Amino acid sequence: MSESKSQKEVDERSSPQVLIIFEAIRQEGEHELERPSSALAWSGLAAGLSMGFSMIAQALIANYLPDAEWTPLITKFGYSIGFLIVILGRQQLFTENTLTPILTLLDCKKLSILKNTLRLWGIVLLANIFGTFLFAFVLSSISIFEPETYEQFNRIAQEVVTGSFSITFFRAVFAGWLIALIIWLLPFAEQARIWVIIIITYLIGLGHLSHIIAGSVETLYGLLAHQISFYEFAFNFFIPTLIGNIVGGVALVAAINYAQISYEHKQ
Repeated sequence: MSESKSQKEVDERSSPQVLIIFEAIRQEGEHELERPSSALAWSGLAAGLSMGFSMIAQALIANYLPDAEWTPLITKFGYSIGFLIVILGRQQLFTENTLTPILTLLDCKKLSILKNTLRLWGIVLLANIFGTFLFAFVLSSISIFEPETYEQFNRIAQEVVTGSFSITFFRAVFAGWLIALIIWLLPFAEQARIWVIIIITYLIGLGHLSHIIAGSVETLYGLLAHQISFYEFAFNFFIPTLIGNIVGGVALVAAINYAQISYEHKQ
């Protein structure tokens, strides 16, 4: 075998260098920052609506299972459905954006990029939440499922707000960390893309880790169905989860991986 063919086979079998992964995600972040506000808003709205299917899938699966300790091991696979739709459908999800544009900002520290990142964050977050509200409003207003399914919706909503502010915050840090890791892994996951999304989001659901968009569907439904109070929604879920997801995605993935890249550049 010639030396060129041998090297080509080695390259094909080797894992991608961290610099290549970084560059792929950084370019994606640049593309997102260049998108007009209207495109971001519509994509964010679509993502907020799509995340509602995570709650529906969990409730429908739970209807066919006994109320046992092992039941969540199966029902939490439904939690992955919304993420699959959003990520594979290239819709804008706020927790994804704690990584992609931040790598661009860290690589090119300019005030204009910071402002553009905040624009992207603001638009996508508001659009996501509005989408989750619309989804929750429809579910709470129209009886399209069996009564047992709505009982499961109520149970899911109440579970989200059981933790204190600090517990929810730390759960959200881990959730933001894991979602950002999905984005870090996907560029070279190839045929394993679906399994990367399913396995990691299943872990988030099974661990009751707090995700700002998936949890907003559940808690807004609970709020509209009078199952939880506004105080529980705001202080047991929304505020600590938003802060925790940002910390997990920015500090524990974007910043640490960028530090790794900076070290590689110096070698």
